[in-house]
Amino acid sequence: METAPHIPVLLEPVLAALAPLEGAVVIDGTFGAGGYSKAILAQGAARVIGIDRDPTAVIVGRALADAEPRFRIVEAAFDAIDEVTEGETPDAVVLDIGVSSMQLDEAERGFSFMRDGPLDMRMASDGPSAADIVNTADADELADILHHFGEERAARRIARAILAARAEAEITGTLALADVVAGCLPAARKGQVHPATRSFQGLRIAVNDELGQLVRALAAAERVLPEGGRLAVVTFHSLEDRIVKRFFQLGAGQGGQGSRHLPAAAPGPAPRWAKPAKPVAPSDAECAANPRARSARLRWARRTAAPAVAPDPRTLGLPRAPVAADFTRRATRRAQAAGGAA
Repeated sequence: METAPHIPVLLEPVLAALAPLEGAVVIDGTFGAGGYSKAILAQGAARVIGIDRDPTAVIVGRALADAEPRFRIVEAAFDAIDEVTEGETPDAVVLDIGVSSMQLDEAERGFSFMRDGPLDMRMASDGPSAADIVNTADADELADILHHFGEERAARRIARAILAARAEAEITGTLALADVVAGCLPAARKGQVHPATRSFQGLRIAVNDELGQLVRALAAAERVLPEGGRLAVVTFHSLEDRIVKRFFQLGAGQGGQGSRHLPAAAPGPAPRWAKPAKPVAPSDAECAANPRARSARLRWARRTAAPAVAPDPRTLGLPRAPVAADFTRRATRRAQAAGGAA
C-alpha cells in the first residue's frame, strides 16, 4: 500500500534555529525517519546523535549509521538526552514531538483509524497498549484521559459508551473503537476532523506518556546544553505547544509580574534561556505540499550560563490524567495481592 512521504516539517526554520551547524554536535531527540538528522549532517555537523524508542525508527537509524560515520542511533525515549552523549557536549538539540508519519501509515501499529488494525498505539513495544487501557480503565480514568489529553468535550459521554461496548465484547481494533466514539457524537461536517480524532490523540498520549516525556526531555536539554547551545522544538497541538512555550518563558524570566496590588515577588533564578524566538508556523506552500505540517509550530531559544533548574510540571501546564505507568503499577499491585492470597 502506498503511504504518505515522510517529509520533515519546518525543516528550513529548524536548520536556521540550530545554526551554526558546521562542526557542531547535535542531538536529534526524536529521530523518526531521519529527516532532520540527514539535513543537519548535510550542513556540515561534526556529529549527530539520534534517539528514538520506536523499533522501526531504530532500524532506519542503524542503516544511516552504517553509511555515515558521523551519525549514531540510540534506542531510548527522548527524555534520555543527557544520558547518551558519551562525554560529548552538544551544541544543539532538536525535538519533533508527537506521532510520526511512519507510525500513522502502519495499520498494525494501531495509531490511526483510517485503516483497521490492533488497538496498540505504543511507540515502543513494552507497557500497556491502548486496548489494555480501553478495556480496564474505569469511567473516570477514561474520561480524564480523553478530556485532558484529547481535549474532548464529550469525554464522559464517550467513556460511558466505551464501558457499555466492552461489556459486550473487548474492544481490540482501531475501527471498533472509532465506531464506538463516532456512535455517540454528531457526524463530522465537511472539512471537520473525524469524531474519534481527539479520543485517539488522548489515548495515544496516555499510552506513551508523551507530555511527561516532553517535560523531562526539556529539562534534560537544559541540563546538557552549554552557554550558547540551541534548543529547537516542533509541536503539533496546543497541549505540547503550551508546555514548550511556558518552559521557555519561565526559563527566560518571562513568567509575569503578578498583581500591582501585591508586594513584588522575590527575584527568581537567573534566566537559563535568552529571550525565546517568536514561534514559527509553516508557510502555505509547505502546508499544501505536506498537509501534516498544518498544525506545526517551532519554538526555540539559546541557553545562557545560568545553572539548570528542574521544572515544576504543574507550572508548565502538564495535565493530570492517568498514563500507562499508572496502569502498570495497578496491574503489579493486583498480581502481588493475588500471589499473597494464594
